[in-house]
Amino acid sequence: MTFVRILLATIVLALAAGDVACAQAYPTRPIKIVVPAGPGGPTDVLARLVGEHMQQTLGQSVIIENRGGGGGAIGAKAVATADPDGYTLLLGNTATLANIPVFSPNAGYDPIKGFAPVAKITDSYHVMVIGPDLPVKSVAELVAYAKARPGTLNFASAGTGNLTHLSGELFKLRTGLDIVHVPYKSSSEAATALLSGQAHITFANIQTLLPLVQDGKARALAVTGATRALELPDVPTMMEAGVLDYLVTSFFGIVAPAGTPADIVARLNSVISGWLASADARSTFKKIGADPAIATPAEFAAFIAAEVAKWSAVAHSAGLKIN
Repeated sequence: MTFVRILLATIVLALAAGDVACAQAYPTRPIKIVVPAGPGGPTDVLARLVGEHMQQTLGQSVIIENRGGGGGAIGAKAVATADPDGYTLLLGNTATLANIPVFSPNAGYDPIKGFAPVAKITDSYHVMVIGPDLPVKSVAELVAYAKARPGTLNFASAGTGNLTHLSGELFKLRTGLDIVHVPYKSSSEAATALLSGQAHITFANIQTLLPLVQDGKARALAVTGATRALELPDVPTMMEAGVLDYLVTSFFGIVAPAGTPADIVARLNSVISGWLASADARSTFKKIGADPAIATPAEFAAFIAAEVAKWSAVAHSAGLKIN
């Protein structure tokens, strides 16, 4: 009996030692980060910044693979179905991890069941602006003005299903307003429509609309973050302005296929989070209008689940379904 116990204990220790050795050995070959978009865009640029740091820290090459198409669904699906060994990662964002699977029944992957969240990387927020001719100066005044004129005001977006569209739909849901969505091909086209008077309201990245606000060509009423933006310190958050439970985050983060070993996920999180805490990362992100967002894998998983729940409610309310 004693011999059996000793044998079992030896086997357990050997297996534990093997797990530790595997964790210490990872990675032993190049890591691939899939970018679900073409080269040169913000997702691609961010992936290369993260990949460069990972390469320096882990001592293995990090390859960036651009797999655009389907609004990001093609690249996301490829990672969700890859081997869960820590060598294929996805630089996901709000679209691929929270919006596309909610609005498109043909996405081909589940953002919660299909991935092991590794590390959140950045958060950025939108600003709601109105045209110079709309006679309101606050969100409360806009709500009152729109309620007195149901169906007559509109908001411009960068396209159906785009986060600029969903920002407006969430605003409608939280305020009960009847305002019309008008999709354009880009945020710049939506801004042009606002300046020409064809659109009354639009939502977009703060960096996109900041020059118009600073020049007095558009009026910023609220930002969509939990705190005020450094670029617009006098502009309240949507919640400060009285729109309860309103938060729109444009986020990026690294995820791996579901089933990736927890020790590998933990090591990747440590490497990425360590870089995000550095002055170099903060300086880099400030230039692109984003904030480093440090989170544990569990915190990132909870965040994604909350985003999926929020946008599922918006999709149901607005009757949105995009094939």
